[in-house]
Order: sequence, then structure tokens, then C-alpha cells
Amino acid sequence: MKFIDTHAHIFAPEFDQDQDQMIQRAQDALITEIYMPNIDQTSIEAMLALEAKYPSLCHSLMGLHPCYVKEDFQQVLYEIEAWFQKRTFKGIGEAGLDLYWDKTFFAQQQEVLRIQCQWAKQYKIPIILHTRDAFQETLAIVNEQQEGTLRGIFHCFSGTVEEAHQAIEAGFLLGIGGVATFKNGGLEPVLQEIDLKHLVLETDSPYLAPVPFRGKRNEPSYLPKVAQRLADLKSLPLEEVAAATSANATQLFS
Repeated sequence: MKFIDTHAHIFAPEFDQDQDQMIQRAQDALITEIYMPNIDQTSIEAMLALEAKYPSLCHSLMGLHPCYVKEDFQQVLYEIEAWFQKRTFKGIGEAGLDLYWDKTFFAQQQEVLRIQCQWAKQYKIPIILHTRDAFQETLAIVNEQQEGTLRGIFHCFSGTVEEAHQAIEAGFLLGIGGVATFKNGGLEPVLQEIDLKHLVLETDSPYLAPVPFRGKRNEPSYLPKVAQRLADLKSLPLEEVAAATSANATQLFS
């Protein structure tokens, strides 16, 4: 049995004191791959250093998080795009739209998302989408950019069954994390309705730790808690959930 964490920021400062021990705990928990979405130009060095230290386990993605889109977004995108000339990446991200924290640069967020969708198509790699209070706005840009090859994950999916079907119809998988274990997370109808072939697992470490670790720092070793919750909701063996979600992740990032 193995698990793949499709979304974890384990290069973040929250792990500076015990990074190696955290990695060991992940491996002990049967985590075989961890995909690391970038944040902005300042997070690249730490991300690539961790990947270099654990190349078979940690995989870097390259992109600009919507919450970090500011006045200088064009210069930041220029710096980020330059990395694609230096090496390959497993995906684009973390991209998307966020209307929860700050609406000041929403027009710029939309422009940045369109550019990153174009990168995904150009380099033939998946895009990882952050969407908070902006699912329909994000979906509209995805559908506008979709020409048959755009693919990826709606990360930390927390929408309705209808929105889940819309994301799937757009050619995307749904990223399921700690929220699935929350008592009032609201994901039960989605997880009961949507076939396993459309789902991947994630932690979003260091955020959104699953029950019973809710409120604490999240880490990849907690991923089996999410998988077990999914297995319980679908009345399936844990091994089947692990195998299916890992196969989906492998196919997406291959």
C-alpha cells in the first residue's frame, strides 16, 4: 500500500526545525511521493533544495499563488517563467483565484491565472488550482482556456456535488484533504457521489490538518487519516482508496 500527497508546502519555515524527521514520518506512513506547489519567487530556493535532498520523494511545481499577486506581478511572473528554461517541473502551481482574503488585485489574479494555464498547455504539464470564494470565476477561466489538453487538480475542493461535476467535466481531478475529516466540513455528499477515479489525496501541509490533529501543524504523514475517512464514506477498503488515488496522481503527473 502507498499514498501520494499531491499538495504539500513542506519547504515552508514551519518545518525548518524538524524537516528530516517529518520526511521520515512520511515514509514510515507509506507516503511514496510528495508534490510541492510553489508560492512566489521567494519560496523557490527552499523548495528546490528540499527536492534535491529527497529527489525520489519530493517533486517541485512552479507557479505563483493568487494570494501573492500584487502590483509587481509581471516581474514576479518573469522570474518564475525563467525557471522553465533551466529545468523541467512536474506541474504549474499553485495557481488560481482567491476572493476570500483580498479583492484588491482580482483583475491581476485573473490575468496571472490565464498566463499559467497557457504555461500548462505549452509545457504539457498539469496545473494545480487554488480557489477560495471564487470557484465559478476560476472555472470560467479554465473553460475559456480549455482546448482539450488542459488538466490538473482543483486543490482543496470544498464545493457542492454540482461544482464537483463541473470541475470533472472541465477535465480536472478533485484534491481531497483534511477538510474531509471535519465534522462540519460539508464534503460527505461529494465524496459519496463522486467516483474514486476523479479524486486525489493531499494534505496542504502545514495547513488544514485532519482530525484528530485539527488545529495543529499538518504534515504528509497524516495523509492516511484522509484516505481512511474517504474509505469509510465509500464503504471501501483503505487499500482500494490508496491504490486508486495513487494511480490517479501518477497518471496526472506522468
